[in-house]
Amino acid sequence: MNTADYLLQNASENDVVFVTPKTTYRYQDLSKAVGALTRLLSSIGIKKGERIGLLGSNSLFWVAGYLSAMKTGAIAVPFATKLPPAELADQIEQTGCRAVCVENKLLAKYAPSIPQGTDIIGEESLEKFPSTFSPGPFPDMGENEDAAWMLTSGTTAKPRIVRITHANIQSNTDSIIQYLELTRADRVLSLLPFYYCYGTSLLHTHMRVGGSLALADSVGFPEKILDLMEETACTGFAGVPTTFQMYLRNSTFPQRELPALQKIQQAGGKLMPALIEELVQSRPRARIFVMYGQTEATARLSYLPPEMLKSKPGSIGRGIPGVELQVLNESGAEVKPGEVGEIVAWGKNISPGYVNESEASAEKFVNGSLHTGDMATVDEDGFIYIVDRKSDFIKSYGNRVSSQEVEACVLELKDIVSAAAIGMPDALRGEAIRIFAVRKAKSTLTEEDIIQHCMRRLARYMAPKDVVFVQSLPTNQHGKVIKSELRKEA
Repeated sequence: MNTADYLLQNASENDVVFVTPKTTYRYQDLSKAVGALTRLLSSIGIKKGERIGLLGSNSLFWVAGYLSAMKTGAIAVPFATKLPPAELADQIEQTGCRAVCVENKLLAKYAPSIPQGTDIIGEESLEKFPSTFSPGPFPDMGENEDAAWMLTSGTTAKPRIVRITHANIQSNTDSIIQYLELTRADRVLSLLPFYYCYGTSLLHTHMRVGGSLALADSVGFPEKILDLMEETACTGFAGVPTTFQMYLRNSTFPQRELPALQKIQQAGGKLMPALIEELVQSRPRARIFVMYGQTEATARLSYLPPEMLKSKPGSIGRGIPGVELQVLNESGAEVKPGEVGEIVAWGKNISPGYVNESEASAEKFVNGSLHTGDMATVDEDGFIYIVDRKSDFIKSYGNRVSSQEVEACVLELKDIVSAAAIGMPDALRGEAIRIFAVRKAKSTLTEEDIIQHCMRRLARYMAPKDVVFVQSLPTNQHGKVIKSELRKEA
């Protein structure tokens, strides 16, 4: 089944699909918008397998472009909205987009840099394209044909293009719905951008069950977003670690009642135990799902059942329905409890590979498996605990140090909003540990306070040599800290 049809199969026309601060849209409004853009794409001769770019905030227009691209047999290509114009132009050429759907408020900034010959489709197409035009028959789509190309958040080179098939989306969507127990009564606050696979998974799952999404205008004003969550009675809230760091330690989220909130999803990196504990304390009536995933796995790979947060602290759980996870050593054997290896995944949600990168695909995707690059250990019950990314380990006094373990220790100090640890060349240590930290406003916490806290809580070789206080940490378009930028700065 074409994914556009699959996602809307269970919806009722009169049910609400999107709520914004200004407007409420129903599924019939979405169907009308998809129909308008589908007719437009057909009229300009879009063929099966051609690429349609998407550039815009979370909106009816973005979703209509996404679904209409797949409906016509094309491949949807979401672009980040904070790219420099020249970088967007490079990505449009890299993906070979035939057309790009561009939100009106972004036209002035980006339209001049869109390569010549690429059709630009604006929001007026939702209203102006004649309903009298009848598109030709839509092509049959095999489940293993590409539905979307998702760009990874590269920071030092061109991003990789991850192929996501119709089967990938449908399999992962069904799995997530199953373990979250989503129904048409669920409404999630959509704070994460739809061009990010985590944000797209919220769209997929809630449309598939006929539920709804509250579309937030901006990530920069947490109190306004919390007002929207409250006013629209959101049952769900999803975020990455930086989201919860901000909302737990720099907003009124812990004090708000939010009686409708039932399910909280956390993924996109490790949320440190101290913050998970604060999250549990602040939302005792909500079910909190700690999850793990990758773009190359469509979205989700594992989850920890909420009732195990206390018995398995720090774990990402086990594979979601339909996914098998193993932690393998360099010889390809499963590690024993306490040993460290790489997480490897199997399932119908695993991408077939990267576009035009055969060598990288062969290294990452091996005989149907995904080699994640995340190093982890397991306990006696088979629950998985991430230690660090391969590239983020620090070699201090000859010991391999997990940067995440050091960061977790720093975040035990409640005056710290966020922290990142990197290794710096050092003649004595090999690599000295440097902490970049963001303090709460008016905090009097000092560098020495942090170093002494770490020395009390960690082995001596894991204690930071110095601390740099910053206003904010550099993050990519998905909200993840870019440690390569911190290394350059250092």
